[in-house]
Amino acid sequence: MIATVLRLALAAACVAAAAAGVQMDEEMAELARMVRESCAGETGVDVALVDKVNAGAELPPDDKLKCYIKCTMETAGMMSEGEVDVEAVLALLPPDMSAHNGPALRACGTQRGADHCDTAFRTQVCWQNANRADYFLI
Repeated sequence: MIATVLRLALAAACVAAAAAGVQMDEEMAELARMVRESCAGETGVDVALVDKVNAGAELPPDDKLKCYIKCTMETAGMMSEGEVDVEAVLALLPPDMSAHNGPALRACGTQRGADHCDTAFRTQVCWQNANRADYFLI
């Protein structure tokens, strides 16, 4: 139960921050740091790649980054068994953000790849292309 609440809180914070370009409060930022550290450790990603993306770079097709993205999406409750739950993502957004980002997120849907890591990556590439100014990875 606590893990579910944390996932929902993290998902809401991360998606809202990404969609609005808003800073997360300290508690949400700490949850994001925990997920980032956990997923970075699990996947061995070079976090400098994540930082470059957050500075405006395109998502590079790095295998470890792909699995890092999958890990963060699954931990935040945005993806399960290779399927992105766009409606759940939108439900976590404030109504104005959901209305603004809904068409693009729905159009992206789940962008199927060679495996779940590639699927998460391809979906995030679609999200980044749809709204580069607001795009953010934890």
